Parts: sequence; structure tokens; C-alpha cells
Amino acid sequence: MNFTKFLILFTLLNLVDSKCTKNIDFHIVLKVFNSTKGFNPSFLQNQNFSNNCSSPITEINLSFHNLSGTISWNFLRNLSNLKSLDLSHNNLEGYVPNWVWSLKNVQKFNLSYNQFGGIFGISHSIHKSSVIQSIDLSHNRFTKLGNFSGFFNLIHLDISHNNLRVLSSGFFQNLTKLNYLDVSNCNISGNINPIKKLKSLKYLDVSNNNLVGKIPSDFPTINNLKFLNISFNKFSGKFPQKIYQKFGKSSFLKAGDNFTVSTIISSNSKIPPHKLLKKHIPIKNNKKPNSKNKKFKFFLAMSFGVLALVVLLFVIVYLIHRRVKISHGKKKWVISKPIQLPYKMDSSGPLDFETISGGHWTVEIKDATSANVVMFEKPLMSLTFKDLVGATCRFGRESQLAEGRCGPLYRAILPGDLHVAVKLLENARKFESGEIVNVLEDLSTLKHPNILPISGYCIAGKEKLVLYEFMSNGDLHSWLHELPPGRPNVDDWSTDTWEYQIDPESTPNNNITTSPEKLNWLTRHRIALGMARGLAYLHHARSKPVVHGHLVPTNVLLTDDLEPRIADFGMCLGGNVGSVEEDVYGFGLIIIELLTGQSISSSENLLSQIRKSVRDGTGARVLDHRLRLEDESVTRAAVECLRVGYLCTAENASKRPTMQQVVGLLKDIRP
Repeated sequence: MNFTKFLILFTLLNLVDSKCTKNIDFHIVLKVFNSTKGFNPSFLQNQNFSNNCSSPITEINLSFHNLSGTISWNFLRNLSNLKSLDLSHNNLEGYVPNWVWSLKNVQKFNLSYNQFGGIFGISHSIHKSSVIQSIDLSHNRFTKLGNFSGFFNLIHLDISHNNLRVLSSGFFQNLTKLNYLDVSNCNISGNINPIKKLKSLKYLDVSNNNLVGKIPSDFPTINNLKFLNISFNKFSGKFPQKIYQKFGKSSFLKAGDNFTVSTIISSNSKIPPHKLLKKHIPIKNNKKPNSKNKKFKFFLAMSFGVLALVVLLFVIVYLIHRRVKISHGKKKWVISKPIQLPYKMDSSGPLDFETISGGHWTVEIKDATSANVVMFEKPLMSLTFKDLVGATCRFGRESQLAEGRCGPLYRAILPGDLHVAVKLLENARKFESGEIVNVLEDLSTLKHPNILPISGYCIAGKEKLVLYEFMSNGDLHSWLHELPPGRPNVDDWSTDTWEYQIDPESTPNNNITTSPEKLNWLTRHRIALGMARGLAYLHHARSKPVVHGHLVPTNVLLTDDLEPRIADFGMCLGGNVGSVEEDVYGFGLIIIELLTGQSISSSENLLSQIRKSVRDGTGARVLDHRLRLEDESVTRAAVECLRVGYLCTAENASKRPTMQQVVGLLKDIRP
């Protein structure tokens, strides 16, 4: 048995560059991972020391390498020049010895997204001060915090998503340089007081625990923080108004039954929070005003008021005169008001509308002008549901663009040549108007070049309609597969796509005319990167991620210059809203479809074949044959992009990268 192990190790050593055979550190690393499943010495050829095999190893980065089992920690003692160890996003397990945290030169540890467990900290018998500056142990199985009194140089600490249960009173002692601390989702009970000692904190997340404590007396200096999240705990006390304004309502959700903020209001209240924040405190003035000054100020105010009224009347008269003049002239606006149809709207209601698929929806209101349209970007526009009825030809079939999971989608042109898409939220009928308004107003604040923001909304009876900017290039699926825009049943294109097999000799249908930009690899890479940036913004721009819940190619729209915009986010009302990991998986499917030209969302077998090709190093054979891959460097870049889709579609959700990491990976891909 020992001879067999020796033979295997000898064979692996011969696979790597012969120049490295004399490198002592290289052999030590092989011993560290000798018992690790999935490890291959060839992984080390991409490390920094590979260019000069005689130099010592200062960094080990084996993240996203599908490693499992245990590692032999003892051999790390012999890597005297090691400064950084990154084993994140694998499936490694076992205990991490407490002496590891006092290694001589290691400054950065990233063991996140594994199955490590046990106690995290330094034993009392170790008196050396650690040089570590950054530790990320998030998403593991650590159950207890040890002593950390020797971590004088620690700046960044993330131990979220473990099962730590309690904060030791001595854990944070002497951490004078710590400015980033995340202990969220750790099932921690007890008082938060130990964190009070951290005077240098800039980032603090203790959300989703069972912590108690008095606010602000048991907290570190709040004014120094740039990020704070205490939601879903059991705190008591009260924060001043300016703190609530600084960090936002989401940082204090369900922070405790006895916790209040003067600006937090009941979810049933119809008064917007931003209005409640504008409370003016009267200024006390003990001096009696001078009567002459008071008369002078009054006279001055009246004069300005009369002058302003005269100017306003003059402007109104001028505008009326100009409008009459234009109306009698030769030039007229093509669209000056919504299209009015030659029918008389029954004032008694209800109003019934049919869809292309044969369904129908009904608005239970007596007067169509009683339901106002709220436009976020153009708040002065005075529109009602009646205007939407006219602008969509009474929500007729000729105006319907699609019929997806949330309901039918219509095209409309509003006054001022404002081109919009109007979506009916069929899944929102059971919710109260106030709940939906809160959701839509919250989503409307999300602004990014690669997401399609909500332009406005209309609530007519139980029906809730959402308005978006119209995208003339349609969605990514129809663009990629040469489908006509504005087709119904957008969730099922199986009968409209052209297909070909993975066989490299196969070719697409010659009768299909492909637009030139579709052949350009850089266009597809730009679309992939834009989507990644948009989704990363949704996941990471706030303290709580905005989960899309249904990321498919038909929900990625294209601008005139083919910039992607993610639509329909945050519309999973009620039920299972999904997770960020599921969003990453959906993104991976889109990337694979974008690079292979094949619709794989409904074919697990096809996805398995493509993943196998990437894993076996034959990803080039499944690339879209329409792509113009001029040379080997472009082909390699396209395969690297396809590999990103492979990582995102990992079966184990914990092994999928975050969208911030995906953006970094795609930015690094350049032919």
C-alpha cells in the first residue's frame, strides 16, 4: 500500500515542470495536499512561483478547484515565506489547528465556503502576536470562538454563516486595528457588549442572530461606521434620527421588539418615510423682534409675492398664446396625447380585457379616471388608467408584446412620445395596495446602467400594473436565436429556436440570416459582463441582496447599442423568492446559452454534456459556430468565458461564486 502511494506521488511529480524538482517549498505543498481529493500538482503551475521554481512560495491560491477531504496542516509550518493562503469555495473539511493563526509570515487567510469546523482562535499557551491582517472563514461549520488577544494586526474578519452561538468576552480584546467585522448568521445569543471595545470599526454586520443589548450604550462608536446592519436580533433602545437616515431602514428591520427609531413607521402607514424624516425643530429665540423690522419684512414679502404672481400670469398667457399659434400652424406634434379609441367607456364598470392566449383580466372600478398613474421620473405627469387604456388600444392583442409568468406585457406610447412597456402583475392581486406600493417604491430607487428600473405604476382595483422603459431590441433570447420581437409566451420558445448538435461538424440552418454584431465575440462578452454587473449590483449594493428569482434570457433586455438590462427583478411576490445562489445558477445558464447558441434551460442532459466538455478541456467544440473566432487567443477567451458559466452552474450551491467574483473573472478575460 505504501509502495503504491509512493508510486502515485512519484508519477505526479514527473508531470510538473522538471525545473521545479529541486524546489523545497514545492515538495512541501505536495505534502500539505497529499490527502486531499481532487488535488493535482498541475494546479500549482499557475501560482506566482512557477516562473521561477527556485524561489520560495509566498502565495497559495486554490479557490474553486473542487477540492474535498482534509489537508495536512502540519507541513505549513515549513513554508516560512508563505504570506497568503486561499482555499475558498471548495469542499474541504476537518479541524483547523489553533497554531495556524500564529504562523510566522501569513498575513491573509481565506477558507470561506468549505466544511471546516471546531474552535476558531489561539490557545492560551501561544503567546506570540499574530501578523495576520485578513481572515475570511464565512460559510463553514465553526462552533466556538477561542482567544484572540494576540491579533494586534487584524484588520478584516468575516466569520459569518457559522454556528458560533456565543461571543466570548475576551475574544475581541486587543483588536485595535480591526475595521471590518461580519458575524451575521451565526446563531449567536447573549449580549453584544464585547464588540463595544472595537474602536476602529468601519463595517459591522451582526444581522440574523439572537443578540441582545442596549442601544447605543452597548455598541462601538456609531458615528465612525460606514456600514451597519443589526437587523433580526433582540436589541432594545433607540437610535437618533441621523443614524437611521445614514444606514437606511433595511439595516434595522426586526432589530428587536423593544428597539425603536424615531423615523421608523408602521408598515401599514401610508405616509412615506422620507416625509416623516423632514421634521423641523423650532429655534427658540428669547429676543423680542423689532416692530419696524417686522413691518419692513412683511412689506418686502408682499412685494415679492405680487411680483411673482404677475410673472406667473404673464407666463401662462404666453404659453396659451404659443399653443394656439402652434395648433394653427403647419407643424404639429405627432403624439401630443394618448390615442383615444372610438368607444365610450362604461362609467359603471367593470372593464374586461382579453389576452392573446385566450385569457382575460378584469378591472373592478367604476371610473377609469379614478386610478392614477404614478411616474417616478416624471412626477408632474397627470395620467390615469384611462390614459393607459387608450395608449394600448384598450389593451388589445395588437399591443400585447408577450405573456410571461407575471402576466401579459403591453406596449404603449404616452404623452410626450414616452415609449413604455406596461406589465400586469397577476400574482399581486392578493396583496393590499399599500404593500405593493412600498415594494415598487423601494425597487424604483435601484439605479444601475445594466438593470431596467421601474418607471411607474398604476393600481386599478385589485389589478397592479407596472411601467418600464420600452426596449426596441427586445430580449436576449429572441436576439440570440433570431426570433421575431413581440412574440407571446416568452417562457416557452421551444418551437421557435433553431438547434444543432454538439458535434463540431454540424452547422446552423443556412436559411437563417444572422446580424453582423451577433457574430462578434466582443459583443457577446460585453453582454455577459453587463449582465454580471447588473446582477452584482442587485446582490451587493444593499445590506440585504435583492434576489431576482427568475433570471432567464427573456428577462434580459437590450438597448439600441446592445447594452443588457436585467428586468423583472424583485417581482417574486410572496412564496419562495429564491436565493442569490439560484440567481448565480440562472446567470450561468444564460452565459452558456450566450456562448454556445443553444437553449439549455429545459435540457439537463444538454447542460451536462456542455459542462463535461468544459471539464475535459474541450470547451471550444461546443462554442456557437456563428462566432467569428479569428485566432487561438480569441477562442481561449471564449472558452474562459464559458468556464465562468461552468462555475456558476455547480450543483453544490455553496461552490458557486458570488456575482462580485464573476464580474472580476469576466473583466480579466481579454483576447
